[in-house]
Amino acid sequence: MKLFPYGHATHPQWRMAAALVLAQLRAQMALHGYASAPTLALLYITDHYVNAAQDLLDHLSAELPEITDWSGTVGVGIAANNVEYFDEPALAVMLCELPTDQYRVFSGVAPLGLGFEAHTALIHADAHTSDLDELIAEMAARTTSGYLFGGLSSSRARSVQFAVGGNGNIRGQGAAGGVFSGGLSGVAFGAGVSLVSRVTQGCLPLTRAHQVTAAELNVVTRLDGEPALDVMLRELKVSLAQPETALAAVRATLVGLLHPANGDSPAANTVAVGQTGNFGSDVLVRHIVGLDPARRGVAVSDQLEAGMQLAFCQRNVQAARADLIRVCAEIREELEPQELPVEAATALAVSEAEAAPHPARGIAGAIYVSCAGRGGAHFGGPGAELQIVRRALGDVPLVGFFASGEIARNHLYGYTGVLTVFTAGG
Repeated sequence: MKLFPYGHATHPQWRMAAALVLAQLRAQMALHGYASAPTLALLYITDHYVNAAQDLLDHLSAELPEITDWSGTVGVGIAANNVEYFDEPALAVMLCELPTDQYRVFSGVAPLGLGFEAHTALIHADAHTSDLDELIAEMAARTTSGYLFGGLSSSRARSVQFAVGGNGNIRGQGAAGGVFSGGLSGVAFGAGVSLVSRVTQGCLPLTRAHQVTAAELNVVTRLDGEPALDVMLRELKVSLAQPETALAAVRATLVGLLHPANGDSPAANTVAVGQTGNFGSDVLVRHIVGLDPARRGVAVSDQLEAGMQLAFCQRNVQAARADLIRVCAEIREELEPQELPVEAATALAVSEAEAAPHPARGIAGAIYVSCAGRGGAHFGGPGAELQIVRRALGDVPLVGFFASGEIARNHLYGYTGVLTVFTAGG
């Protein structure tokens, strides 16, 4: 698989930004090692361009007539390799060269048909869609791997999604122009498209996980048979006798939850915190929303039941950076064999300043969906999140957006990042 051409730009006028992106795409398509005959485009725009979404898609489609399929959405921010655009007019495009029988674009108007066996799927969804959790779970069940990746559109104006297939219209969508609001859309991939994906929650457990032994609705009252509030205060090393100190510590604390039915192996069902001290991918991080001194309980922003695992955790700059570096390292480790050919070793050994996208890195392209609340100061400065990804993965084609909720496997997360790479060996 060749490298995916990609481009990104910001400009008050969308036509100027589009021209800059098109120039980047065409230049890369002429380079050795890059895809010269892509058919699928991923398009992400900031909400500054949302009112021109249809015009922008029409313009790009006309300038790139060889691209038969488009998918994407809007975010309050968008991402590209080493850069993020927040609160400014911008767009990013990546052109994927994949076997046409190994992917299908779908939308709520033209859902995925029975004639295509999906292995994984990239999902874009409207946060205002009713029964969203159920729709995500249903879509995951329609894939052979059960794995989805993507996120919810984020916009201060209307939310839009891009979904165009085949000759400019997905079969069944009539005269629709490929710009939609509401529901789910995206791209389903067949087993022939090799992907590696990881979730970073940006937080680290304080200690081991506890078993929920008693709970009422969203209030956990006992952990491992002990009063839940007492367990939390002991782990935070605070006391209600000093309320200001205790409340400050509680506000900086969250909980990681693992349902006993989650996971795809017995080990995944029983271990919320791994041997490395990090959360597993099935753990959902939720906020603490209150304390119940009368019942010695802790209220969280999710429904609880006996048998779940719960671990108290904290999210800060150091934890966020460490966890993002960890998932990037896991991806690199999975892609790189123990014995590298000379070409690959040379490509991976060069400094960041000398680095350039190279097939030997094992990554044809990447998609990064992060929470809109994670950018900037959450990683220590503007653009720091994407800079960490580049330092860890190298200079690879990458686009994405900042979402109002992130999707991985069959879960809807918050305050996370989902990094997915197309492997060059696929």
